[in-house]
Amino acid sequence: MGKVTARAERRIDASAEKVRTIVADYAESRPKIFTEHYRDYAVVEGGTGAGTTATWKLQATSKRVRDVRAVVTEPEPGTFVETDANSSMVTTWTVREANGGSIVRIETIWDGATGIGGFFERTFAPGGLKRIYLGVLDNLDALVKQS
Repeated sequence: MGKVTARAERRIDASAEKVRTIVADYAESRPKIFTEHYRDYAVVEGGTGAGTTATWKLQATSKRVRDVRAVVTEPEPGTFVETDANSSMVTTWTVREANGGSIVRIETIWDGATGIGGFFERTFAPGGLKRIYLGVLDNLDALVKQS
């Protein structure tokens, strides 16, 4: 069983502080930036940054649905770590300043399956999840421009 990693990154023309505020807002902003791959989203506890617990279903493919219960920590300003209580999945959102704008990175790491299933997971899951994350980052960029 090896680690599987998926990541996507995007430049957004807004200050890192503005983008961090939106990324940290699990109650109002997060549902607005999620793509159709996310459903049944709910904040269970908190709602802003560290201490938030949120649940959702991630429909990665027509047959692959993951029930996520994310517990959020913020080890440093602008880094939000979502640890899934239901699996080994850990997603890290990083927002940093970059030449008058921001760079936002979403990275997910999890323990992959073994055998032939693990081979296909390591081969195809990172690209599929990256496409989902690029859509989320597009929506984040649009929301930043609206606010």
